[in-house]
Amino acid sequence: MPAKAAAAPEESEIRRRRRTQAILEALKSRYPDPQIPLHHRCPFELLVATILSAQCTDETVNRVTPELFRRFPTPETLARADLGEVEELIRPTGFYRQKARAIVECSRRLVKDHGGQVPPDMEALVSLPGVGRKTANVLFAAAEIERWPGWPHDRSRPDGTGIVVDTHVTRLSRRLNLTEHLEPDRIEQDLMRLLPPEEWSRFSLRLIYFGREVCTARSPRCGSCPLRQWCPSAAYAGSPPWMAARRTAARRTRQSR
Repeated sequence: MPAKAAAAPEESEIRRRRRTQAILEALKSRYPDPQIPLHHRCPFELLVATILSAQCTDETVNRVTPELFRRFPTPETLARADLGEVEELIRPTGFYRQKARAIVECSRRLVKDHGGQVPPDMEALVSLPGVGRKTANVLFAAAEIERWPGWPHDRSRPDGTGIVVDTHVTRLSRRLNLTEHLEPDRIEQDLMRLLPPEEWSRFSLRLIYFGREVCTARSPRCGSCPLRQWCPSAAYAGSPPWMAARRTAARRTRQSR
């Protein structure tokens, strides 16, 4: 009989909240003023850039978007764009045919339904072609950090906004044992429960920066990690057995469907 896979360390909700607060303070000290890494000058540009960033690095998106926005600076111009021309401009981002259709269709909907403006509303955003909850949360985070006019600048009201969960946030949240889930929506709910709303926007950005610099996917620097004392994965060089067991279980579930 195979050995039973190790489970994630158990801890009380109070202890996990205290540990999360310590992690938060360490990240705030390291990244006091995190900014959105996708280059943009307005909500429309960030919306398009975020759609293009799926399965692609921010650096590649930032190389592509200047020429894209030079040719199509507004939703109105992108809505009328030739699809083949858009595909060629965004080809380096991968999945360029699907992405080209998404940003052109999204622009058409912005023109048709929202007067060419990006709506500051979660329900309206996720109804746009190519826009999911992660993309919408990126926009709300930028609105808060950059103080966009007409957008909410705090999380004091229940407007449906939350925390951006990308691959870095997923990996670090699980390594830090802030969640046991793989699904972005469930990870988001766990993090929202542990963090005060005013920290949601910047916490995800700080995790993203930290995931690129220290807690990388293949070679995490656990020996010199400033979060080591609060990270149960440090003893396993960033590859704890409970993460491997969860991935295997998820893979088997998908294969059985």
